Amino acid sequence: MFLESAPSGYDQYRVDVPRGQMATVEYESGTVGGKRKCMIYTPPMYTEELKYNVLYLLHGIGGDEEEWYKHANPQVILDNLYADDKLAPMIVVLPNGRAMRNDRAEGDIFAPDKIKAFETFESDLLHDLIPFVESHYAVLTGSENRALAGLSMGGGQSLNIGLNNPNHFVWVGAFSSAPNTKTPELLVPQPEKTAASLKLLWLSCGMEDELKHVSDRTHAYLADNHVPHLWYEEGGGHDWPVWKNDLYHFSQLLFR
Repeated sequence: MFLESAPSGYDQYRVDVPRGQMATVEYESGTVGGKRKCMIYTPPMYTEELKYNVLYLLHGIGGDEEEWYKHANPQVILDNLYADDKLAPMIVVLPNGRAMRNDRAEGDIFAPDKIKAFETFESDLLHDLIPFVESHYAVLTGSENRALAGLSMGGGQSLNIGLNNPNHFVWVGAFSSAPNTKTPELLVPQPEKTAASLKLLWLSCGMEDELKHVSDRTHAYLADNHVPHLWYEEGGGHDWPVWKNDLYHFSQLLFR
């Protein structure tokens, strides 16, 4: 299925809408053995008197917790969607998916220890970050109240982690998944069980993306094994216009 481009102005700052807040937060990571940073978006008129869903939104191999913020201004996209009454209430957590002591995107970002750190992030997310968020913010704590999505390396992480932990996530999205994505047989060894556990599984990729074969392979396996999912091809390559468009459309489907 072809994914339409978001409407003109979807990512432009509007002076007439309420604003959410984007903040950098530190949490203690037992997995890494020290403090780590993430960014957290709280929606307009956030109040601790209500309970919110949570989207964990992951970056690519060359980024960190600020990558989405610096390149996509997700808070602007989300604020505009809230103003148009198109989003369910949620906060958005932007972690650093490179779980190691020096988690900066510097030096050889393809070094084996840095690639391994993206796998280690599963423990950091499940055992450190999620408990921190759920103890410091007014959020709902069921699997039906958590979504996991990401771009490129983060898209592969979202599939690897999300599909392996249906007790934590039943909304999973992968934008232009990178080759860190496990083979479909490892991702979904029990298709019927996966199909029954998820509320949404989203795959998308630009038609000109050199890594599209990763998403094609996953989609083909899911289709052959009757695992319900949304598969979107769209104009563009491995780049921000694609991922911003994905966030615009994907976020509107969550927690419905």
